Amino acid sequence: MLESMLAFLGATALLAFSPGPDNIYVLTQSVVNGRASGLATTAGLISGCIVHTTLVAFGVSAIIATSPTVFFSIKVLGAAYLLFLAYKVFKSDGTVSLTEGAPKKSYMSLFKQGVLMNILNPKVTIFFLAFFPGFLWEPEGNTVFQFYVLGILFMIESFIIFGGIAVLAGSISGYLKKSNRIGIVLKWVQIIVFIGIAIFILV
Repeated sequence: MLESMLAFLGATALLAFSPGPDNIYVLTQSVVNGRASGLATTAGLISGCIVHTTLVAFGVSAIIATSPTVFFSIKVLGAAYLLFLAYKVFKSDGTVSLTEGAPKKSYMSLFKQGVLMNILNPKVTIFFLAFFPGFLWEPEGNTVFQFYVLGILFMIESFIIFGGIAVLAGSISGYLKKSNRIGIVLKWVQIIVFIGIAIFILV
């Protein structure tokens, strides 16, 4: 159990630091409108994760109870999806843009927007479906409980990291704006993370 949790926390940390639409949006809000705006956005994005955790917990748990073979197939498809994400990142140009508009909104509006951005994004559910099953420590046990434990750990760690990004946005935004090299480095970090997690899920 402890080994699975530590591996999950390590993989989650790498994913949270990898440049994606969510943390870039948090970074943009923080740079343009201040740290509090970034933290409000972060709180909304993370809160939406409980919905995806619930969908995956009850859906996948029912499948596991029905057929371990189908569950293994889900893990294979999950690994394939992560490899596909790695390929998409590889095909991208590796730039990180902070120049898109980030209009000033109330903190509650940013929180609600973050929740909706997360809940209405079907790719998040697909990603949870690909990511979480590989870290269950007892597939024959209470998998609903295990999924919720992983979901809560994911939310806590992601909030800490995204919140840190919001707080430190002023000091790192200049580098991200000026240096294409940093964008390339982050691109390859993301590729390695996706491939590494895919291999872990399969093995």
